[in-house]
Amino acid sequence: MDALFAVGFQASAALTDWEAEGRAALEARKAVRPIGGPAKNVILFIGDGMDVTTITAARIHAGQQAGGTGEEHVLYFENLPFTGFSKTYNTNLQVPDSAGTATAMLSGQKTKAGVVNVDQTVARGDCDASLDKRLPTIIEVAAETERAIGIVSTARITHATPASVYASSPDRDWEADSDLPRQSQCTDIAAQLIEAGSAYDIRLALGGGRRNFFPEAMADPEYPDRNGDRADGRDLTAAWRALSSDHQVVFSADELAATDRGAKVLGLFEPSHMRYEADRDEDGAGEPSIAEMTSFAIERLAADEEGFFLLVEGGRIDHAHHEGNAYRALTDVIAFDDAVKVAMEMTDPSETLIIVTADHGHTMTFAGYPHRGNPILGVVRSVNGQGQADALPVQANDQKPYTALSYANGPGARIVPATESARAGRPFVTDQEALTEDYRQQATVPLFSETHGGQDVGVYAVGPGAHYLSGVNEQTNIYYVMEDALKR
Repeated sequence: MDALFAVGFQASAALTDWEAEGRAALEARKAVRPIGGPAKNVILFIGDGMDVTTITAARIHAGQQAGGTGEEHVLYFENLPFTGFSKTYNTNLQVPDSAGTATAMLSGQKTKAGVVNVDQTVARGDCDASLDKRLPTIIEVAAETERAIGIVSTARITHATPASVYASSPDRDWEADSDLPRQSQCTDIAAQLIEAGSAYDIRLALGGGRRNFFPEAMADPEYPDRNGDRADGRDLTAAWRALSSDHQVVFSADELAATDRGAKVLGLFEPSHMRYEADRDEDGAGEPSIAEMTSFAIERLAADEEGFFLLVEGGRIDHAHHEGNAYRALTDVIAFDDAVKVAMEMTDPSETLIIVTADHGHTMTFAGYPHRGNPILGVVRSVNGQGQADALPVQANDQKPYTALSYANGPGARIVPATESARAGRPFVTDQEALTEDYRQQATVPLFSETHGGQDVGVYAVGPGAHYLSGVNEQTNIYYVMEDALKR
């Protein structure tokens, strides 16, 4: 195998002046200087489930879509000058969930899996224990320093990560009042967003999750056969509008674009999560992309002279991984990257701290010695003795091809029965099948939903205080860097 690496490297090295490239990279790195704080603005980008393997695969996929071999491509956020790693464990899990990890980043406190902004002593679902255990979050820091606040997500706006900006709950699933235990003293997450809109300067909250704001008797404006989830009869969209004459609610991209300049906007674009980027054009009402929501958010928030805090979550990267569908995960990473690019173009790095990271990883692997330029979603073809790409796929010990990307567990784990021409085992996969949008990569351990991974995730940063995130960080460090940047 070492010889295979050597041959493959020599073939590609002959086409690239590695010395010139390396010296240019060194000079560019030498020119980087830390920027002192404080920051006027802070933007935290969280790619849900966007671990380093996912970033690598998305980079190659984007490069191949642009006509290159892919490996040499660079995602926009990978150009940010300061990088590090974040340790993602919860206080009770080696492999974390998003509520605990989001709490770590937005409150500065690690806690148990499944809880939102309550401390680590609270058991999931224990309302009584949680009532005096609320953790203060970055929203309080923004309020104390008179910053405007924005929240953007492609998931439900009441989902774990966006909820961690404004809510406290001993169970991340208590998104509507119908999710609460009977006679509970706790408040559901959707209702907490309305309360936060009254207490804090939230200029916008954009994402999915309409059903948690509508009563059970109220039909969805886009899908008349679907009703809301609220059992208390409240229409929380009306409650948002009632906060002031500036508070507006929108359900489509066109409505978002038509809002008044000074409006405080609640944008709810789907009953549940927003669509994957690959499927967004199929939405009849018209959903904004994550880049469009980010652009809208910065344009509106930048009007505040004191500055702003903005959370942007690419929430559906995670969901595609859970479905074992690498195509949609990578496509959503590329859309997320577009949003970072928009933010960089619309802000000044001397006054805006931008952090790009993930809450946790997944179990997707990238392996098998594919040749340079092998389609990242395709079956593996390696190289011959001359270092050139083989025409035929590599066969595993079961005489079947395999793809460059696979999962350690998930719904892609299937066993097919034996036939006259083949033994029982995993399915035979071809490029024609593997390169379709709906293909679920093969997995080792069969599970209904693929799980998170426990590996560290990357942190990419620019702006005042960005250099403090170099090296290996506890995930909580991200909060304290943001807090330091916001405090004058």
